[in-house]
Amino acid sequence: MKIKLLLADDHQIVLKGISFFLAMQPDFEIVGEAHNGQEAVELAGELQPDIVLMDLNMPIMDGIEASRLIKQQYPDVKVLVLTSFSDRSHIVPALQAGAIGYMLKEVEPDQLVEAIRSAYKGNIQLHPDISNALLSQLSPFPIEPKRVAGKEALELLTPRELEVLEQLTKGLSNKEIAQILVVAEKTVKTHVSSILSKLNLTDRTQAALFAVQLFHANE
Repeated sequence: MKIKLLLADDHQIVLKGISFFLAMQPDFEIVGEAHNGQEAVELAGELQPDIVLMDLNMPIMDGIEASRLIKQQYPDVKVLVLTSFSDRSHIVPALQAGAIGYMLKEVEPDQLVEAIRSAYKGNIQLHPDISNALLSQLSPFPIEPKRVAGKEALELLTPRELEVLEQLTKGLSNKEIAQILVVAEKTVKTHVSSILSKLNLTDRTQAALFAVQLFHANE
């Protein structure tokens, strides 16, 4: 079964270049192309792709708002951002809008292919420069008032939960984490649920971003 892709970008040259390359992959099928955010939302509903490869700076509706609407209306459709913006003011809103990953257009073609395949499996994808970009900003990643601070997190989580949390920053699946930690996949799932509960986080993406801040602060 091929991975169905919807490409959203308002630059025709970029769009055609990406489409041409991805269409060469034997397990990819380009089901549509959108030239603005509104069109991306409409085509996501019409075509039901597995993944929308989403640019951010587009006319009529930007990629962040389009991602939010797609995740609200079609929760099974995954959104993978592909953009030139590497600043936190774009990264965090995009991930909070529901994007499963954030890649930069400077990414190597083979890395993009692997990121799409991994995102299709449900794994969080962050371009290698994105974690550094998040950490380099003047203010820390915003944690909602009910969420715990870093020191409190270290006290709340067990040593094994901290190990699992650290692996989440790499965008790994429960199965992959289980293999690394040499435990059952069901055990990892239990640990992830416990981590989200203890830290008052809603999903793995928030946990991964929280972990990036946490482990950086305690280096």
